[in-house]
Amino acid sequence: MSEFMQRRVYGADHDDPDPGPQPGHEYRELVGGPLDGLLVDVTGWDAEEVVEGAALITEIGAYGPGGRAQYGPRNGDSAKWDWEGDTP
Repeated sequence: MSEFMQRRVYGADHDDPDPGPQPGHEYRELVGGPLDGLLVDVTGWDAEEVVEGAALITEIGAYGPGGRAQYGPRNGDSAKWDWEGDTP
């Protein structure tokens, strides 16, 4: 967990004094695409949801405000989710 301590969590406000991971939470690292390097909090997600990945809202993807970046689990490394493309 110490490797995540200086990382920003997806959805944290830019002016949040502590935008990093919180103790007792479970995270996946986003790799590639517009959200590269952020962590997504999957605490409370069921196993099926974690295996499916997520389409995360982002203003900086190919579709601009309201668009989504699709991320899914990396084969062989469940702690990382790879970018699979953008969607409106």
